[in-house]
Amino acid sequence: MKINQVEELVGITKKNIRFYEDEGLLNPERNPANGYREYSLKDVDVLLKIKFLRHLAIPIEEIRKLQNGSTEFEDVLTHQIDYYDKSIKDYSTMKDFCKEIILSNPSFEKIDAKEYLDHIKKMEAGGTVFMDIVKTDVAKKKTGSILSATVMITFFLTFLGFMIFAMTESTGEEPTIMFIVMIAFMALCVLGVVIALIQRLKEINGGEEDEANKY
Repeated sequence: MKINQVEELVGITKKNIRFYEDEGLLNPERNPANGYREYSLKDVDVLLKIKFLRHLAIPIEEIRKLQNGSTEFEDVLTHQIDYYDKSIKDYSTMKDFCKEIILSNPSFEKIDAKEYLDHIKKMEAGGTVFMDIVKTDVAKKKTGSILSATVMITFFLTFLGFMIFAMTESTGEEPTIMFIVMIAFMALCVLGVVIALIQRLKEINGGEEDEANKY
């Protein structure tokens, strides 16, 4: 089957399917006639397992070890339990820190940020993780994509309007044909931007891209 079929079947974007191939987690056969990838039901099963493990926040390297048999599934899950316990402890520490700040009754204008940052630095040295620096702000990504698409569409539509106006004002067969070709080209550009935006929002909403980039 083709990658589009796999994407629909598994719910993982083409970009991430390629990512997992690049990481050596997926190795589809090649059609000897044209060199295109031919995905099998076995590949689909591999991707479903990867998707399942990624939802558990299991790193790519651990998945690779599972595939080559150098680690046991139980050991990986045990390690993840330790990871979750550590995360819960970190969040609890951060919650207590926020309570301490509230008890000191500070105003935002008068807080000593440097003092708090120094305290955070000491806590991080002790093993507390205060923020996930690789977490992507999905809302910000959506806004950026929509804004970029809007600017491009506005430009194309404005240019298209000028072309239509010029066509109505022009005379003669030759320039009219040229204008029609230009208008058709601009319309296709607008359509292309809209399709690209829809696909991008689909990838962002799916979250798979962010998951792949974490490890």
